[in-house]
Amino acid sequence: MAQLTYREAVARGIAQEMRRDERVVLIGEDIAGAGGVFKTTVGLLEQFGPRRVIDTPISEQAILGAAMGAAMTGLRPIAEIMFSDFFAVCWDIVVNQMAKTRYMTNGQVTIPLVVKSGNGGGLRFGAQHSQSIENWAMAVPGLKVVTPSCPEDVVGLMAAAVRSDDPVLFFEHKGLYASKGDVPDGTVEDVLGTAKIRRRGDHATIAALGLMVPRAMEAAERLAGRGISCEVIDVRSLIPLDARTILESVARTGRLFTVEENPRALGWGAEVASIVGDEAFWDLDGPIVRITTPHVPLPSADSLEDLVIPSVDRIVAEIEKAMQA
Repeated sequence: MAQLTYREAVARGIAQEMRRDERVVLIGEDIAGAGGVFKTTVGLLEQFGPRRVIDTPISEQAILGAAMGAAMTGLRPIAEIMFSDFFAVCWDIVVNQMAKTRYMTNGQVTIPLVVKSGNGGGLRFGAQHSQSIENWAMAVPGLKVVTPSCPEDVVGLMAAAVRSDDPVLFFEHKGLYASKGDVPDGTVEDVLGTAKIRRRGDHATIAALGLMVPRAMEAAERLAGRGISCEVIDVRSLIPLDARTILESVARTGRLFTVEENPRALGWGAEVASIVGDEAFWDLDGPIVRITTPHVPLPSADSLEDLVIPSVDRIVAEIEKAMQA
């Protein structure tokens, strides 16, 4: 067992798959000699050489175009889009090409491709470098969407993503890069489309993703001291979505709260709430409550950014208020 930072776990997960399969290549801006702008690819150039760890020009369209072509011709590329906000520059390739090619060729062409990206706010990068965009991707049929919250899941879900024959968008929360956690020795493997129960509880279910998972865990700890026992579910994968784990939890607790960093309108929690409303309505003891970022651009001011992204204090206050109503 080793204790790794989240960013170290990204490099370890990629290295694990590159050692396992010579078809795996890594491409992106500054991912080779510089080790990545967030230092998530440190050491990979030294281990695997410049034929498999390839720096690109500053062009998201070129990065994903090259990666898709490589995937279509037999490689299993991992491409990096530095900030998830920059998916807007190359969204046509993602939505109309990567997501549709397997379907449009009746399975004759697969796209075994992972696109990794730094996602989310809290680090003072401003409105164009701090968005939480997993809900954009969730809306596109043909993509798989993953957001790990801890180092062990980073390694295991990276393995699952690389081994998938469908394109996977792998969102790494920038606010978690420095966090640490235990990662088992040897090969670590996981399964896409599975949620994890991080904390058991009796009175309410909290579904969270990415940076919101540790915040939900801290909130649950505080609420326990006030007599409210919360079960915390790390959603991990939006497509495929593990609705069963959420529904079974709500059937036990009778309440559902989602904690979402993406803006409120059309956030991933709206889909979860819809599913629970359809399939577990009679299990609910109160309204579903979504704790979200308001539908505003991320502010530049530190204090305002902290105000709009769900904090532990806000999670605690909103759950306590709802449970006492």
